[in-house]
Amino acid sequence: MIKTIAFSDEIILWWTKEAFPESANGYELYLNGEMHGRTAKTHYLFPKLQAQQRYLICIKAYDDEKLLDEKSYSVLTGKAKNRLDVSKSPYNAVGDGSTLNTAALQRALDDCTANDVVYFPAGTYLSGALNVHSDTEIYLAENAILQGTENEVDYLPKIKSRFEGTEMLCYRSLLNMGELDHTNYGYSCRNIILRGEGSIFGGGKALAVSIIEAERTRLKEYLAKNVDYVKTCENEDTIPGRVRGRLINISNCENIVMSGLTMGYAASWNIHFVYSKNIVTCGCRICSNNQYGKDGKLLREKVWNGDGWDPDSSEDCAVFNTVFSTGDDCVAIKSGKNPEGNRINRPTKNICVFDCFAEEGHAIAIGSEMSGGVEDVRIWDCDISRLGCGLSVKSTRKRGGYIKNLFVENSVIRGFFMRNVPYNDDGESANELPVFSNFFFKKVTFLGGGYDKEREVCVSLCGFEEKGHNVQGVCFDDVTFAVAKSENVIEKQYTENLILRNIRYVNDFGKRSS
Repeated sequence: MIKTIAFSDEIILWWTKEAFPESANGYELYLNGEMHGRTAKTHYLFPKLQAQQRYLICIKAYDDEKLLDEKSYSVLTGKAKNRLDVSKSPYNAVGDGSTLNTAALQRALDDCTANDVVYFPAGTYLSGALNVHSDTEIYLAENAILQGTENEVDYLPKIKSRFEGTEMLCYRSLLNMGELDHTNYGYSCRNIILRGEGSIFGGGKALAVSIIEAERTRLKEYLAKNVDYVKTCENEDTIPGRVRGRLINISNCENIVMSGLTMGYAASWNIHFVYSKNIVTCGCRICSNNQYGKDGKLLREKVWNGDGWDPDSSEDCAVFNTVFSTGDDCVAIKSGKNPEGNRINRPTKNICVFDCFAEEGHAIAIGSEMSGGVEDVRIWDCDISRLGCGLSVKSTRKRGGYIKNLFVENSVIRGFFMRNVPYNDDGESANELPVFSNFFFKKVTFLGGGYDKEREVCVSLCGFEEKGHNVQGVCFDDVTFAVAKSENVIEKQYTENLILRNIRYVNDFGKRSS
């Protein structure tokens, strides 16, 4: 599979490993017959192009010096667009970091047509929730920041959303696209571009606390009557915290591209897309961890539930060439929570995560909300060695659903952990246990020491003892375990058809990344 993303001034090309022969280890890229550059990655950027011009692109795949294959494509760049500068008349937004610009920015977004681009020059533009309609492009220049407020009332009225697997009314996000409707298999919003060299930041921990306290007051009587139920939740903030908005909320959308931006510090998850298709994030930085200035001063505080990139009952989505520094999972692949997720029955499928680097975070995770099913997830060329876990499949006995066909290649990770988690386990149970099958790892280095830093466990597999619900089919091929060879490298329980081929053990336990 080879895909192109064409803006008015640049083309982004990306492809899967299967697009060329398996032994390919480098690529040459040609533009209109002339070599443009080389890469060992499976993506490439052609910058500084002309608008509405057709370009002939050729990819040549090599095994060292041997040409293996080549493919050519004709790509048309987008048309030049009229710039709607938010700082100028009739919008007159003020980028001083303190003036509230919600009305001015919403007017610019409402005025935007397929022939326009909403342009943010350098400055910090404070805003509450904004709605983005189809055929909108937003461009943030260098040092331009779209900054969400810390006041919960700026994100009202609530909208229908899905959080931790359950549909509910939630506070609006900073940017809102589409309208949630699981019965609609079409798309209510499409063709949106967010790009540039600037940043989009939410109200962060302060906004999260503001929303939680407002909800705690609203739910005071309910919480008092359901003390036992509240005790089954992760903590006392779980129920009032489930209505927090995200940074970017994408519901029932198609063809959304986010490129080049720094994004983060939502009140909860950052980029969340539900019942959507063809959502692509590339060349970005996504963050929700403590951020410090050059003087060591804390600028932004870590956000609880600060996931980075969360596909939820969505398909044909990709994130690549992106750096994560998150207060929770960098990527969390979801599809609903029992039994509502089973009933809605919309799986997440065809997800690609490649050439990503994780500075901080918990894991690249599937679950724990996966009751609608997850299938065909591909991860390659990633360095997630610094994450607390690495790669995690999370579920509970209540979930139902399935996870199948996970492919991981040419990556460095701390470990692979398939486990039952104790959190987010409240509510009614599904009728069936989850089913896990077909997990493939090739040319992967495991560093070990995931949740327990003193142990050399690299892989932990745990299914369910009931017939038909054991882990079915896990293959490790051409894999390195950077630990002393021991019986504790792989732990397994209720697992069938485990295959180990071309396995190496390197006693490097004490030297791995921390």
